[in-house]
Amino acid sequence: MTSRRPYHHGDLRAALLKRAEQALMEKGPGGLSLRELARDLGVSPGAPSRHFSGKAALLDALAVEGFQRLRTMLTSTQVEAEVSFADRLTAVAHTYLEFAVANPALLELMYSVKYDPVASPELTAASQWQGALADRLIEDGQRRGEVREGSTREIGVPVMASIHGYVLLAVAGGLAIDAAKPGLNDVLAFALRGCAP
Repeated sequence: MTSRRPYHHGDLRAALLKRAEQALMEKGPGGLSLRELARDLGVSPGAPSRHFSGKAALLDALAVEGFQRLRTMLTSTQVEAEVSFADRLTAVAHTYLEFAVANPALLELMYSVKYDPVASPELTAASQWQGALADRLIEDGQRRGEVREGSTREIGVPVMASIHGYVLLAVAGGLAIDAAKPGLNDVLAFALRGCAP
């Protein structure tokens, strides 16, 4: 006769997400299992289904949490409106690199599930603010005469793609992490030349 584990946990959803992020770092998304997470947390195998309909829902929720943490970090860099466009963009880029270096598996998951055609509306909404942040940065730079005139998307997409691509290259092992910070400044100098009036 097998003993059944009772469903009892203070905040099972938060505990599942925390343990899932640890498992993501250890095994990648393919190694995540709701049953294993339940076993690790000492709850019944069916308990996670009260919070997540399946593995895809868990991965979506984990990605949403990643985007929310990244948003909090990036928003904190934008508190001083008098700072120049170059300094604000530099703060955003270095904060993004810091997040990526600390959370490479989570960052990979965030961008892999973001473009999934069945991504949850919550995930789609959580990921869209980055474009809005870029638009605000560009618009502010244009108002101050620090960024050339034109569509914020036409200017912002190449800038953000350069930063994002560089950060992904760094965390994927294409660059030594200790060289990534000074190298990012070179990428920023290139991007800023492309934005200049």
